[in-house]
Amino acid sequence: MLMTEFSNEDLSGDDQIDCWLEVMDQDLVATRIRAAADDGFPASARTLTWDGVQVSMMRYPSLWVERTATLVRRSDPEAYQVNLVLDGEGAICQADREACFGAGEFVLFTTSRPFHGWRSCDPGSRAVTLQIDRALLTLPADKVDRLAAVSFSGRRGMGATLAHWLTDLANRAHEFTPDDAPTLTSVTVDLLSAVLATPLELGRTLTPESRRGALRLQVRRFIEQRLGDPALTPTTVARAHHISLRTLQQLFAEDETSPAAWIRQRRLQRCHRDLANPHLLHRPIGAIATRWGLTDPAHFSRLFRATYQMAPSDFRRHALLRE
Repeated sequence: MLMTEFSNEDLSGDDQIDCWLEVMDQDLVATRIRAAADDGFPASARTLTWDGVQVSMMRYPSLWVERTATLVRRSDPEAYQVNLVLDGEGAICQADREACFGAGEFVLFTTSRPFHGWRSCDPGSRAVTLQIDRALLTLPADKVDRLAAVSFSGRRGMGATLAHWLTDLANRAHEFTPDDAPTLTSVTVDLLSAVLATPLELGRTLTPESRRGALRLQVRRFIEQRLGDPALTPTTVARAHHISLRTLQQLFAEDETSPAAWIRQRRLQRCHRDLANPHLLHRPIGAIATRWGLTDPAHFSRLFRATYQMAPSDFRRHALLRE
């Protein structure tokens, strides 16, 4: 597993573009670009690479990009690239199709065919790029190829779950170790397969493991977004995902926990974090607990003490003294 960071901002003019192309050729795929402005091409990228997968957080200004047939013949990693646009807009053309996309949308293309496109954005605008070997996907390649130059949403459903996952990977690239690689591959492949299977109507071709993996991450993201709701329970989670409570229990049993235990653990972790935050010293302990869905002060105190071996007030005092 390799994490690399790059910036060309110490260069100027054409040197910025040449340096960017060299890095992209080495880390992802060879292209040609032309900057939309005449005042240089300041850009940066952070890339996490492991076992046929690259996830990058990139910042760059408006551009035109092209991958010619000559570049394809010269070097083809035989991969799919999925771009999540966080700012700005653009378009890409491949295989006689054209996709227009904006912030919060994905667009996919294959490295094995020529393409061209453009991005219009402010300097420093961001995009997350996933490049993944074709062989890692369990979906039929000829079917996935039909989605080249097709945009799909990263704001709802499984698309939002994939967007959250990739963005988090890119932002926290320095935290992962080689031991994490099998899990990262499994989750990434499962989520991408689930997202692509929907427009291709290939849901039945997903392996049970892929479906469960994608559902597990979607459920956990749902819980994370609602930890402050006291009404959040395993029953409400199961109902929101149209699954039985038994199925939900089985999803969490694979990680040797339960939905109720995981919700409780995440709420306590949020309280633990906030109690150690000196900027929240003005906020009563009870208000912090309530903020994360634990509305009974006595119950919260017992849970906190059982988990962290000290009362919330004692923990806050010790944590702030360390500051």
